[in-house]
Amino acid sequence: MLDIQRYDQLGHADHGWLNAHFHFSFAEYHNPARMGLGPLRVINDDIVQAGGGFAPHPHRDMEIITYVREGAITHEDSLGNRGKTAAGDIQVMSAGSGITHSEWSEEKVATRLYQIWIHSRNKGTPPRWEAKQFPKAEGALHLLASGNVADKEKGALWIDSDGSIWGGVLKAGQMWTQPFSGVGYLLVSTGEVEIEGQTLKKGDGVAISKVNQLVISAKQASELVWIDLPNTTI
Repeated sequence: MLDIQRYDQLGHADHGWLNAHFHFSFAEYHNPARMGLGPLRVINDDIVQAGGGFAPHPHRDMEIITYVREGAITHEDSLGNRGKTAAGDIQVMSAGSGITHSEWSEEKVATRLYQIWIHSRNKGTPPRWEAKQFPKAEGALHLLASGNVADKEKGALWIDSDGSIWGGVLKAGQMWTQPFSGVGYLLVSTGEVEIEGQTLKKGDGVAISKVNQLVISAKQASELVWIDLPNTTI
């Protein structure tokens, strides 16, 4: 079953320095039918203008994953962490018992990113932040972050959640398959793909459930982010 959200159907807010599109209810955008997907609470498609950024603000008990698509974002937090995450890479902030952070663009061009929030599996854990570069070659989706210990040992960033985050670029004409149970959410950052006979284009998202295998056919070179929530039912 597919629940497709077209880019022009998403919630939207334009603050000048920030142009945001919301896949689920967030801030001033409230849609009772779009409150999340199991533990997945937020997906924001953000464009941060050069020099713009989020002032210091707190979080707790949330896994916040940032996938940078264009430009770069600089992070600083109350733990003393500071770092820059560039296009194609991700950062994970596990808010745990509480953390305050700020993020801004030091770039000369606009930065485009996905901000993904997943409720933490455990409450009150020590907060942490880390970032990592991942392969950018076309032809595969790479496992970027996971709540599975075995995946962490293979190099995926750790999230305190049953979910996992995949990202990468498929070549035109390529088919990508993955065994699948539970629910998930696919984001089409660029390009055009087909799933279950439905076409998704740049900016679209789709919640997927009740299929035994995820099959994605790239109609053109396509950058994708896949959020797998294996223990969730809807």
